[in-house]
Amino acid sequence: MTHPFEITQEIVLPADPEQVWEAIATGPGIESWFMGRNEVEPREGGAAVMDVGGNREEALITAYEPGKRFATRTGTADDGRFMAFEYLIEGRGGGSAVLRVVHSGMLGDDWEDEYDALRRGWPFHLHTLREYLAHFPGRAGRPVFAMAQTGERPGREVRAALAGGLSLPAAVTVGARAHAEPAGLPPLTGEVTWADEERFEVRTGDGLFTFHQAPGLVLMFHHLFDAGAPAGADAEAGWASWLTGVLA
Repeated sequence: MTHPFEITQEIVLPADPEQVWEAIATGPGIESWFMGRNEVEPREGGAAVMDVGGNREEALITAYEPGKRFATRTGTADDGRFMAFEYLIEGRGGGSAVLRVVHSGMLGDDWEDEYDALRRGWPFHLHTLREYLAHFPGRAGRPVFAMAQTGERPGREVRAALAGGLSLPAAVTVGARAHAEPAGLPPLTGEVTWADEERFEVRTGDGLFTFHQAPGLVLMFHHLFDAGAPAGADAEAGWASWLTGVLA
């Protein structure tokens, strides 16, 4: 049985409406702060495609008003599930803008857990968008996704292993300094800009690095802004190897 839901979030961003539009309504822009690899056909009725770890999802663009409004809707599954996203941009003084996000649709039988995960995730994603616009404006990020199995290990033990691998205290806090030297990849040195029970994010001089815990898994969603750094399959393999070693 499906259940309707709606989540609304609003954030002030250090960018004008055109810059916000590029970030939320183009493939390279979305790849600089959200998840996976993305393609956007720039018109109403076009397709918006996201691929995360080989899981491809396509949505229909239902609104396309540059600098103002962008909306998409996935197809309806056999059980009635679907997702719809609407982004509304309003310019403000001083070169800033307000972005309002409405995420709605229908969820499945375990809708309460799904809804709670979505509700917790949006503040983090919008924080990452603000970090991108504030620190890497005009630059396109290359996404890196990697994962590792954690089995039945307690979440606190996994968190401590991740933190230790990044030279962080087990209780990760915003402002802490991180450092890691994954084999075959550039060293990571930066500052924690977000930390909650599920994830933390590190901003370096050339990237945004997110480490996310899920039941039985650790996931990484990184955005790299250094054109010379390894990306694609090489970076993903390197980070997956680093994860495996840290969790061993």
